[in-house]
Amino acid sequence: MSKKHPVETAWDRATALIHDAIAQRQIHPSRVVVLVPYAQLMAQARNAWRRANGTGPTQFVPRFETSLNWTRSLRGFAPDGDDLRLDAAHDVLTAASLLSRAGLAAHQQMLAQPLMEATCSLAKLAAAVPPEARANWGLQLGSKLAADLEAPVFAFESATARLALAWAANSSFATDAVFDARPELLVVLEGFQAEPLALALKQTWGESVVSIALASSVTNLSASVSTDYSDATQGQLALHAATDAEEEAHRAAACVLTHLAAGRSPVALVAQDRQLTRRVHAMLAGRGVAVRDETGWKLSTTRAAATLMSLLRMAVWHASTDAVLDWLKNAPAFAAEAVTALEISLRRRGERDWAGVPDTETLVQQVQPLRATLQAGRSLSQWLVDVRQTLQNAGQWPALEVDVAGQAVLDALRLREGAEQEFADVTARVTLSEFTAWVSQTLEGSSFSPDHADPVQVVILPMSQLLGRPLAAVVLPGCDEVRLPVSPEPPGMWTPEQRKLLGLPSRAELAEANRAAWAYALQFPYVDILWRLSEGGEHLMASGFVQALQLAQAHVHSLVLAADPSVLRSLVPQPCAMPRPTGEALPVTRLSSTAYEDLRRCPYRFFALRQLKLQASDELDLEVTKRDFGNWLHGALKIFHEALHHSPTQDDTLRLTLLNRAAEQSTQVLGLSPSEFLPFAAAWPRVRAGYLQWFAEHEATGAS
Repeated sequence: MSKKHPVETAWDRATALIHDAIAQRQIHPSRVVVLVPYAQLMAQARNAWRRANGTGPTQFVPRFETSLNWTRSLRGFAPDGDDLRLDAAHDVLTAASLLSRAGLAAHQQMLAQPLMEATCSLAKLAAAVPPEARANWGLQLGSKLAADLEAPVFAFESATARLALAWAANSSFATDAVFDARPELLVVLEGFQAEPLALALKQTWGESVVSIALASSVTNLSASVSTDYSDATQGQLALHAATDAEEEAHRAAACVLTHLAAGRSPVALVAQDRQLTRRVHAMLAGRGVAVRDETGWKLSTTRAAATLMSLLRMAVWHASTDAVLDWLKNAPAFAAEAVTALEISLRRRGERDWAGVPDTETLVQQVQPLRATLQAGRSLSQWLVDVRQTLQNAGQWPALEVDVAGQAVLDALRLREGAEQEFADVTARVTLSEFTAWVSQTLEGSSFSPDHADPVQVVILPMSQLLGRPLAAVVLPGCDEVRLPVSPEPPGMWTPEQRKLLGLPSRAELAEANRAAWAYALQFPYVDILWRLSEGGEHLMASGFVQALQLAQAHVHSLVLAADPSVLRSLVPQPCAMPRPTGEALPVTRLSSTAYEDLRRCPYRFFALRQLKLQASDELDLEVTKRDFGNWLHGALKIFHEALHHSPTQDDTLRLTLLNRAAEQSTQVLGLSPSEFLPFAAAWPRVRAGYLQWFAEHEATGAS
């Protein structure tokens, strides 16, 4: 008898327990609220109830909700004042305001992001406290927390922790309406980790709340699963050890395609490593696979965000030439030919700072007014108006409007027309650097997940959200010791003692939830587990979960790793004729020794470099190194000796003057600014004195 799918087992058990709880209390199903761990399970729960209890018109269905979705149906929520909104654009401003009022205005840009992260980590705990008791809860914890951070060395950590707790404790939350709702029965379907709000409601309402573990009882299935990837029985488990990250990504994509080819859909791609997952996603998209990414990624990593940040980087008064050129290349309002011509001219002259570029060219004259409009300080709402106008003038606005990620950027930053009025009450003067920091932190704190049309073939999700999903197969890449530790490091700034004090999950609790999610994942009919053996030249071990699984398998039969599921394609050789360029139209009248060496070694190289004049463009924005100082020193000494040859003198003062002038001329020739030369300026007087002394002694021997 084939083993029942774990999702069916879990839902059958859960719906039976819900039905029994309703029957025992003789409550109508319409007066029952069932809280599911996350939003994607609401539809699954309704379908499971209908399967178990029928679909007739007299068969009522309980309200299957998440806590947030339930809140929206109870009453509207309008955050006010310093409330934590979980909206990065507002929360960044609130964090800066709180830091300023706490006397830490000078450290706003450094502490705003850690303060937001610390407060968000406390948000669920604070929301689980009834609104009328929340402020007192914060005061009691604050006094205990302060005693743990009295040392002066922890001044910033202490201030951040206290502000985070005060911010969370004095905020209102959307879920506050739940405390006023009293359903006749509240059923909490628990995931791998208990939610603070559900625990609080259970303590408050007592017998009116029933908790049910959605995850079915899991056992070690290593003895019953097969390592044969081609076997068609349920419970197949394939282990893939890849050489490096690239091979791991290729194998993961091949595993997904193999499942789809066998008719198994949808396939879960577990996001243990976001970079690896993005790589696999790109490979699958190239094959036309419909993918829904439920984890999303930071808005700051999108091309739309990079477009906006390049505009702000080019606007600063000390912008590098590369920064301005980078923006110009992505601004459709400027002709590409003119931008290329300007770049060639600037690179030939070695203009590294845009401030030194003469405004004699038409393109430079067009750019300067745009830069000037974004350099003075102004209110936040006015900044948004002016940035929108600049994006429109540069021709970048239409591309943002048609791009899904671009629309998310415009919405997150309130760049659409009229949206800036949301910040009309923020009247303080904001400098360009402060506005840039606000934009950067808002984009970093916002997530982006594109919409996907159904049906999807692949779902990208975290391992904990495999729970309750009707998935045909699971692909688990990133199962190495770094990305899937048995005992994960708790996130955030809080120490273990502080986490215990605040009620945050301990390391042991996080490890237990991880183990439960891992065991649940192994129950799916088809599971591929992948990890890499090396990274950055260093050996990498498999996760402790994988090692335990391998040991368990070794007791039953010999351990065999799965073969690479990639399908090899046969390509028909198509020889092409070797290009035979001729250079009669590009005569060479003079050969240097290096040019002749190019001709002797590779005629193609000679043709490209010496006849077509294809030269690699020098970088403009390079860090000054000791080699630059050496080139500068040789140039200065050359200029000094040429000047001394034309105007011979034995006077030490005049020689010192000539050498100083030579140093200034060498600096100008190399295009070094005083700030770039600063690291070597301290050593120059000693080098200069030593050289003049040696030169005088050298001449005294009769040498010249």
